[in-house]
Amino acid sequence: MLHAPYQRYHRLHVYHLDTVDLPDLADPDLIGVWLEDGSPILFFHQAKDELIASLCRDHHCQVIYQADLDYTDWESGQDIGPFTVDGLTVAPVWEEGPADIRLDPSVIFGTGFHPSTRLCLETLGKYCRTPELAISSLLDLGTGTGLLAIAAAKLGVEEITALDHNPLACAVARKNIALNDCTGRITIRQGDLRQEEPDTNVDLVVANLYPTLLAELFARPSFWRGKLYLISGFIPAMEEELLAALPLEKMRMLERRRSDRWCLWVLAPKLG
Repeated sequence: MLHAPYQRYHRLHVYHLDTVDLPDLADPDLIGVWLEDGSPILFFHQAKDELIASLCRDHHCQVIYQADLDYTDWESGQDIGPFTVDGLTVAPVWEEGPADIRLDPSVIFGTGFHPSTRLCLETLGKYCRTPELAISSLLDLGTGTGLLAIAAAKLGVEEITALDHNPLACAVARKNIALNDCTGRITIRQGDLRQEEPDTNVDLVVANLYPTLLAELFARPSFWRGKLYLISGFIPAMEEELLAALPLEKMRMLERRRSDRWCLWVLAPKLG
């Protein structure tokens, strides 16, 4: 996340270590620590070779991977700037000018520039603005930066739970929720969907996740307690496998949308 004196991201200095036991770091150049299968990936604004070497000596670990890259390379070559979807303008915190949502994107997925996140944002606006649906509660699985949860709050959803497995994503989402004055409406929870079953008894479940996890969730009867589902995070080549995992005796597809090869399904329980 951004802390003084930094006001935006330029370079990312990345160190992936093969340890599960790392102390809290108070380095002023630290952006955050991303946990990948229990091992830390450290992101800094500046090169930290000496610090990393010291950590490796003290904790008997090694560097698995190291990189120095431009921030736009981390974002698939895209310069992060303001954009508007369905009347909601989203802008990074360093951009001036009016915006409905301001984000510190950090190094977390879900900035709105990936087609699947943008597709979710567009579809979320459509269904939250449908009066007869009266969407007042929402579960956001894999919240990332918190963008979709914040957008839902801005669209009038009163009670939102946002879940992510990664501690850094949860910290970034909490910061963004506070930046957008949505703290009273959104609860952030850290949890592993592979090991726990979130309460899906809500008006809308948003699941922008990788396909293998989606298939695992589809197999759980407890996953299908919601009134409406936005499912994304997959390309057309993955649809056949996901359709095979979908309980078609319980669920019906209201809409299938696609953007730049990425797909989104809108699902609801079958009537009767």
